Amino acid sequence: MSRLIAAALAVYLIALSVALPRAQAQPDGKFIFRFDTFGSEQLWTDVLQMQHVISDNVSPKTALSVGLKVDVDALPQAVRDALQASPPQVDLDDPAVTVQLLKLNAVVGVIGRVVGGNNNLQEVGITCALCHSTVDDSLAPGIGHRLDGWANLSLNPGAIIALSPAISDKSTYQGWGPGKYDPRFRIFDGASPLPLNSPSIPVVIPSIFGLRGVGFETFNGDGPISYWNNYVAVTQMGGHGSFSDPRIGVSVIQTPDQVTPKLPVLMQYQLSLQTPPAPPPDGSANRAAARRGEDLFMGAAGCANCHKPPLFTDVASGPDPSEPVLHDPSDIPTNPAYAARSATKKWRTTPLRALWQHPPYFHDGSAVDLLAVVNRYNNDPRFALGLTERQKADLVEFLKTL
Repeated sequence: MSRLIAAALAVYLIALSVALPRAQAQPDGKFIFRFDTFGSEQLWTDVLQMQHVISDNVSPKTALSVGLKVDVDALPQAVRDALQASPPQVDLDDPAVTVQLLKLNAVVGVIGRVVGGNNNLQEVGITCALCHSTVDDSLAPGIGHRLDGWANLSLNPGAIIALSPAISDKSTYQGWGPGKYDPRFRIFDGASPLPLNSPSIPVVIPSIFGLRGVGFETFNGDGPISYWNNYVAVTQMGGHGSFSDPRIGVSVIQTPDQVTPKLPVLMQYQLSLQTPPAPPPDGSANRAAARRGEDLFMGAAGCANCHKPPLFTDVASGPDPSEPVLHDPSDIPTNPAYAARSATKKWRTTPLRALWQHPPYFHDGSAVDLLAVVNRYNNDPRFALGLTERQKADLVEFLKTL
């Protein structure tokens, strides 16, 4: 980097070092979501040794290629200008630049502790934002303003984990692909990764906006959002906390618990995340098609029998709202294997939110677009919808408006 950029970084980092401790003293849900690692350095640093992997091998170009995002608002103006120059005045092939970005707290969902004049990366941990935030690409692909709650569907968690020298079975992780993760494959007990289920069944990383009022936010209705936050923070992120559920045979106890006390405010922030508005139908023909599609959705196609407005799910429609309404895997046109590994062994009706924004569909990503979703139901003898090509197209136009 040029001397100008280095000087700007120095000034910015001094300001950051003053500001962050104040934020950490009284963390709110937004800060926890974006910056709290829950002590997951015990996995990512002590076990996976990712501090060495990043320092030696992960250039910004590599980081962006596996879906990591950069928060443009964490970058000083000189660095933004250098990135936008043609050609860029920042060496995107240099792992040292990645360390500088971590020092700026600019890599979404990855927190690094960088010390000394030689910029030694000593610790690495992750946050909720790694999987459940992306950026708007306003400065460059992968670099922009944060979009909290949007699934990072270009993130390749398996490829990242496989970079670790501690992982011997790299092929399983490398086989997940972008936008997928298997939270039922292994758990971390505070000391080492332990097998939970085999083979691995990766699922699509979900967006987590628009969940207020749903009540049971996991694919399988295992529990409310804080249940899943607790499970993931402890057993998947590697946070220093406690989680137990005899239904799935998992019990991890660690003290002090750096997870459980933060769950209420974390949930409040997550439930505040609004569904992004859908773009309006393009042209009068598509608007008319969307209206016809809505009539089909609410009527002849039967979609609203389970996807009940206004949340487009029936999970809380039973006589006791504390008990989820769930569906047997045999009733759903998708692979039942993942459901068998859940606590309920069933599926929750997915609340339909911003469908235009996050293909592929179904938990396993087996439907590449909304037409494939409609065809899946239309062709399944259990539903026998009998929709014409025009009706299927109309239904797709309506789904794009949700």
